[in-house]
Amino acid sequence: MGRAAGFVARWRVTLAALTIVAALCALWVGGAKADGPGSGTASVVSLGDSYISGEAGRWAGNTNEESSWVDALGSSAYNDNETHTAEKIPGCHRSLAAEVYIGGGLNTMNLACSGATTSTHFSEEEFKPGIDFYNSGGNKGQALMLQEYARTHNVKLVALSIGGNDFNFASIVQDCLEDWLTSPSWWQNHCNDDSEVTANFTRENVAAKTTAIKNAILNVHRAMVEAGYRDEMYAVIVQDYESPLPNGSGFRYPEEGWSRQEVGGCGFWNADANWANERALPTIDGAVHNAAAETGLTNVRTLLLGSAFNSRRLCENTVGLLEERGLTSWRGAGAVDRTEWISQIRTVSALFGVYEIQEDLHPNYWGELALRNCLRQAYNAGTPRGGTCTRTGTGLTANGEPVMTLS
Repeated sequence: MGRAAGFVARWRVTLAALTIVAALCALWVGGAKADGPGSGTASVVSLGDSYISGEAGRWAGNTNEESSWVDALGSSAYNDNETHTAEKIPGCHRSLAAEVYIGGGLNTMNLACSGATTSTHFSEEEFKPGIDFYNSGGNKGQALMLQEYARTHNVKLVALSIGGNDFNFASIVQDCLEDWLTSPSWWQNHCNDDSEVTANFTRENVAAKTTAIKNAILNVHRAMVEAGYRDEMYAVIVQDYESPLPNGSGFRYPEEGWSRQEVGGCGFWNADANWANERALPTIDGAVHNAAAETGLTNVRTLLLGSAFNSRRLCENTVGLLEERGLTSWRGAGAVDRTEWISQIRTVSALFGVYEIQEDLHPNYWGELALRNCLRQAYNAGTPRGGTCTRTGTGLTANGEPVMTLS
């Protein structure tokens, strides 16, 4: 009887130990496989508008010759579905050149959409998801998409670019171009004093748009909370907008004649270009900065891009079209430093060719890769930080990107 009882006792202890080991193994295996808040491969997500979605990322520089000279990504550039045969949301133009693809073994997700504002809307029958929780007819807002993604991925950084379209950026560009096209150099009609333009920059409107941007950032925070995150588990990088045009004195085409638009695709009067850099852009960027600060969130950082493209801007006298620089391909020696990082403002050529009007005045392939370099430095190997990103060298990095520095 004593021997039997001892055997049973030892058997029970052994069985209990094996059970504990099996349970620990199951937990270890489960943890390795289950990505989610704080667990698994780190993810970076981008939200917002065309300045982060990858709009115009197909084109590396500008040319009035063969489009193939600057076609870096081809006709499938914006196809972001699983088979790369179509767009998930038509018109969002999430290109493969988008800045979110910073590599390093990270998971990445581009939820941004060209034409997006802080709130969801439809534009010319195309769905434009805002930074909200819209959910109707299979269409979802970007905050809701983020929430769903974050539940099953270990999101460490959310990069956000929003607010430019709330200030009617595209309409302002159109007004400025129309004023340039319809008035002579000796009697200039400027857009900077047009009522439909100045209405965007009144104190009341700036305050309203700042609040809208702040609420968009708070929606990002809400999405992450509802996905199971604490603030210390991730960061939000809120980026502002880079200057796409030089000041009037920096154009390589004169105000007189038609070359500024017909050749360069930059039909702005000097006075309007100066106003854009001295008044419009600082106001929009200021609204973004103030909105980020007003959230009171400790895990929000700002990425300042205002001067990131200086000396590489559209029609700037430090760069040129490919043919002006003796190049016939974007792959040519020194192309990244000799050509523009902003896409031309196209009119007829966008209506009857391979270019699209919505690509106008956006960072092109080189510009997108420059921003990617900035974002990688902001990710900072998993300890996100803010700062000012500027171009600080020539040539390409080991990642094939323009040389940029975050300081």
